[in-house]
Amino acid sequence: MNSLFDGAIGSWADALPPTHSAAQARIARVQPAAYARTRNRLDGAVTGLSPYLTHGLVTLREVLAGVQQRSPLPVQHKLVFELGWREFFRHAWAQQGDRILQSLHAGPRPDGAYARELPADVREARTGVPVVDEAVRTLYATGTLHNHARMCLASYVVHLRHVHWRAGADWLVAHLLDGDLASNHLSWQWVAGTGSHKPYLFNAENVARHAPPAWHSEGTVLERSYEALDEAARGARALAGPGPARATATAEPALQGVPPAELGLAGPDAGTAERLRGREVWLVHPWALRAPPVGVPADGVCIGLYLHEHHSAWPWPEARWRWVDTAMAAVTRERWHTGTADAAAALAGAASVRSVDDPHLTRWLKPLARLDAAPVLFPAVERHCSSFSQWWTRATRGLQQAGELL
Repeated sequence: MNSLFDGAIGSWADALPPTHSAAQARIARVQPAAYARTRNRLDGAVTGLSPYLTHGLVTLREVLAGVQQRSPLPVQHKLVFELGWREFFRHAWAQQGDRILQSLHAGPRPDGAYARELPADVREARTGVPVVDEAVRTLYATGTLHNHARMCLASYVVHLRHVHWRAGADWLVAHLLDGDLASNHLSWQWVAGTGSHKPYLFNAENVARHAPPAWHSEGTVLERSYEALDEAARGARALAGPGPARATATAEPALQGVPPAELGLAGPDAGTAERLRGREVWLVHPWALRAPPVGVPADGVCIGLYLHEHHSAWPWPEARWRWVDTAMAAVTRERWHTGTADAAAALAGAASVRSVDDPHLTRWLKPLARLDAAPVLFPAVERHCSSFSQWWTRATRGLQQAGELL
């Protein structure tokens, strides 16, 4: 698959402008029939909306409403189904909490039998398996990766290299522009078999059916039957080893727990608390990059917030910092990169502080602001569902048309 970007820092924003209008334009271009028919192909008619949804520039409701205006869909349509997956992952996170960062149940091998470090040849796109190396190069150059390619990459890492899913999941989420802990880590668990009933496996024939020629992997470790691959996934020895030592390495982008200095982000200063005294404040954060809702006074203060506590644990590449900050700067008067304690001191005298809840930040936002519930598309499912099919059955019970969700 040809890269969508040239790999330069600014190119992410060139191909996926970080604006609400760019997201709306993508919604207008969605072709539901083509999506349903080709979504598993790496060159298929995917929507490209995931970064906008992850960072809250648009909501699932806006996506469905935009599509429905042109093409009313049954609730069982593949596009609606995929929107459901995103909300199901948030349901699972709400029910499981930080347990999504641990194996939910036993997989094909004991947890302790897997390596805990992602091998260098995987990180450097020199495994010698084209579908793996092309996926890694695309990830670094674009910050995006087709879902089918993500599944193949995860399956290779876990089942053929016997690397623990958490090592791969932490690495991948760090480099994705749409990196979301629930969607990413629970998807890796689904592939690994610790969040599903069996491991996800693929072979060279599968790659040839869904990927462009440059990704085809005949003559590699993938040219095996599914029975042989399943045996390897459950066996004591990894089927694949390190790639060629002399293969050309692709540099992994550096990860930064703090924003690039050129963005000029700092915390509140000594006079901030007095300036905000008695004011109504709306906090914008990286998972809710949109203007204040109706009800926030026009003379209120809109502040962008990056919290030390989250970003020191989950750093980003420079390109994602710039993409997110461009969107944040468009809807805020000022932007802070600070810790929770300093933010709380600066906001202590405000008449009110509000923000949108998000599980990436809930534990730190709660002391700072009254949190509005994040917008949802599907009816609430209070009962814990251990699988998507359980959740989907309950969330769509009695519904025939997707428009009934709006």
